[in-house]
Amino acid sequence: MHIQYLHWNAVHGWRGADALREPAQLVLYFGSREALADGARYRELRGLHPESHIVGCSTGGQIHGDDIADDVIVAVALHFARTQVRVVNETIESRTASRACGVRFARQLAAPYLAGVFVLSDGLNVNGNELIAGISDVLGPDVLVTGGLAGDGTKLEQTLVGADGEALPNRIAAIGFYGASFRFAHGCAGGWDVFGPRRKVTKSDGPVVVELDGEPPLDLYTRYLGEEEAAAMPGSGLAFPLRIHDEAAPDRQIVRSVFAVDRNARTLTFAADIPQGCTAQLMRANFDSLAAGAGEAGRQARTALPDAVEGDKLAILVSCTGRRRVMGQRTQDELDAVAAELGDDVVRIGFYSYGEIAPPVASGRCELHNQTMTVTMIAEAAA
Repeated sequence: MHIQYLHWNAVHGWRGADALREPAQLVLYFGSREALADGARYRELRGLHPESHIVGCSTGGQIHGDDIADDVIVAVALHFARTQVRVVNETIESRTASRACGVRFARQLAAPYLAGVFVLSDGLNVNGNELIAGISDVLGPDVLVTGGLAGDGTKLEQTLVGADGEALPNRIAAIGFYGASFRFAHGCAGGWDVFGPRRKVTKSDGPVVVELDGEPPLDLYTRYLGEEEAAAMPGSGLAFPLRIHDEAAPDRQIVRSVFAVDRNARTLTFAADIPQGCTAQLMRANFDSLAAGAGEAGRQARTALPDAVEGDKLAILVSCTGRRRVMGQRTQDELDAVAAELGDDVVRIGFYSYGEIAPPVASGRCELHNQTMTVTMIAEAAA
């Protein structure tokens, strides 16, 4: 596999490394909603790579190497020696159609030698849990699925996804990689500290938590965070997500961040579904632990990638917009921690998302995460 790195800004347009000797099968790109909305950048990429699949999304910040930027578009063009690529995409009309969409995607991608799937989804109008469940229903646990939900910084207004066309709202895209030579590895970790007792979700409706231990969840947050922090929610709530624990599946522990507040009903809406009957525990940020968690995700991905690979290696980092907001200037620490684990021979690109898609190492079951760093590594085995 060979990689060409490209980047764009409003001053110099597109720039990048030397062109690939052979056409790329796939171009991945990430940029701000404002930079992608008029479609001009996609059309320019199409002119540069007329024979390639071109897939990308809007973000809460772009990762390129050791840096984070908001005013550039970052992209990689990938030429595979022995891997086939298939791209499927569609517009989703409502959140309730998410699972059915996942089933359709998986059926289109299912074929001999399917070695991995990378998903980019609208971040506001799709139920990520149900989308992943639909894909898993068809592909089962043996096909690794990773990816992320598109972002829109801290605006939460509109997210865009493009697949062989201009980036648009309400879109979902999935890339299937095929062949015995393709190598697809991943890591997934958080690094949040838990505090306070476990509480039962006594009443919920999808992502809306109505009661924790019979009490309105906003009352609980107010008691722990104080009146000032509670008044600043949902923004301040990003620093205090919930860890969800399913008693029926003890190895399944996922993090959910606050998405919206209903002060009249005293309820909280989270970024994905929280099942009624599960247990929840408050978490808080510890910068050193968050950076260490990101490093652990990098270590897992690098360890899972076989040594005998040929050509370039790519790492796609998908971290949570909430992590970036909480860590502030120390966000750089998590990128440095990942880089230290991956090594200098790995090209790194990625984005800050509204949700991360990957199986936790403990369970191996693909999940939608919040407040998590995920690393997906792509390479080809030596002939």
